[in-house]
Amino acid sequence: MVERSEFKGKPVLIIKRDENDQYPFSFGLNKARLILENLEEIKKFVQEQESK
Repeated sequence: MVERSEFKGKPVLIIKRDENDQYPFSFGLNKARLILENLEEIKKFVQEQESK
């Protein structure tokens, strides 16, 4: 589940596991760019950790 919101007047994305998620993951444009620039490494990390 993904929502859009604002924090201090800046746009942010909020990612939740479900509607009742108490600890959502939120980030703004700069972190979104970092995630996109490093998406392959993130995928690799997930694959490595899931195979353990």
